[in-house]
Amino acid sequence: MGIQKPAWLEALYTQKFFVGCSTHETAKKNEKNILCLDCCTSICPHCLPSHRYHRLVQVRRYVYHDVVRLEDLEKLIDCSNVQAYTINSAKVVFIKKRPQSRQFKGSGNYCTSCDRSLQEPYIHCSLGCKVDFVLKHKKNLSPYLRTCNSLQLSSDFLVPQDAGDEEATNETPRSTIVDSDEPMSTSSSGSSGSENMSVACTDFIRKKRSGLYVCARSASKVSDEDMATSISRRKGIPHRSPLC
Repeated sequence: MGIQKPAWLEALYTQKFFVGCSTHETAKKNEKNILCLDCCTSICPHCLPSHRYHRLVQVRRYVYHDVVRLEDLEKLIDCSNVQAYTINSAKVVFIKKRPQSRQFKGSGNYCTSCDRSLQEPYIHCSLGCKVDFVLKHKKNLSPYLRTCNSLQLSSDFLVPQDAGDEEATNETPRSTIVDSDEPMSTSSSGSSGSENMSVACTDFIRKKRSGLYVCARSASKVSDEDMATSISRRKGIPHRSPLC
């Protein structure tokens, strides 16, 4: 009998992602969005020091479903004929089936497992659909599995500098969670001047008495004379010239 689903593939189906990590429940940004293929468990960015030498793959969200970058999956299993979608210039593949509430068949391609409409020449809408199709018709998944001894997270995944420090910054990549049917893209500012302005004026401080708003990062540039001028403009008792 042929090889069934490997342990890491079964974990990819059954493990819960984008839930809080119980080990680091008090840490900030502790969502479990990584699968350790060697431990077959989902982990959060704060767990990485314990898995630094293991094979890791990042799980992302696209239209409320778990996806993995096609580039990563192809190192583990043959993903041909599985329809991919583009997020931030990277192709991703759905992990599980996405059954439709309404079944309507017309002309065109449809998924072999869940009858979802697909673009040509694809015949599987997810990795799970292809795996089920292969096991059902060919009874052997081994020809589709690939040897992968090393798999690390992509360069756009930022991890905490200190896993034990709850204040460490761990910015989630822009492509981790995307709830849109349209491919996502990013745009850059047209001029360096506007970029500097957006960076310099991130946080604002309100001076309650004067009503003056000062950019936090450029507050040092406001002279005492400018501050005094602004304060003198606040409403108060009018001063009239003495009567002659």
